Amino acid sequence: MEQTVGRGRPRSESARIAVLHAVDDLLVEVGYANLSLKGIADRAGVGRQTLYRWWSTKAEILLEASSHDARHELAVPETGGAEEQLVAYLDALGVFLTRSHAGTAYRALLGEAQHDPAVAELLARNDLLGDSARLVIARVTEDDLPEPALGRAVATLVGPAFFWALTGHDPSVLDRAGAARACLEEARAGR
Repeated sequence: MEQTVGRGRPRSESARIAVLHAVDDLLVEVGYANLSLKGIADRAGVGRQTLYRWWSTKAEILLEASSHDARHELAVPETGGAEEQLVAYLDALGVFLTRSHAGTAYRALLGEAQHDPAVAELLARNDLLGDSARLVIARVTEDDLPEPALGRAVATLVGPAFFWALTGHDPSVLDRAGAARACLEEARAGR
């Protein structure tokens, strides 16, 4: 399957998938600082010009790989009550942040964003965790919350697990049911 992206040659879906797998694997093996576009291209079996045609930086490739995997890893079934679905999301978030290659990629990008404004801007435009949490919160509240209230509900839900994972702790020790209830209370207060 080929896909056209902007001008130029069609984008090969198999080459894109090879690049996304390569960047994940290399990140785990060599770390963000040693990750290079040449290394990604070599591992994926594509030319460097292929990478430059589709992505400008290794951060863009890494974010696309992380986002692609996160859509699946952070999706939770639409079964059970609101609190149960939010707890399931927090369980998935904990696994994503601590055990997933996609989560490792996301954490590497967060670290890089602390001193690279371009990476910080890239992450600000592509709020991977916020967007996934917003979907679940909007679904379980069955309400169209105004953005400030939805943002507070997202922060209430995701913030504690995110903090624990980024500081090297296991987020599964958190009171996930309590966090889910606090998120729902924040959503109700914003209506």
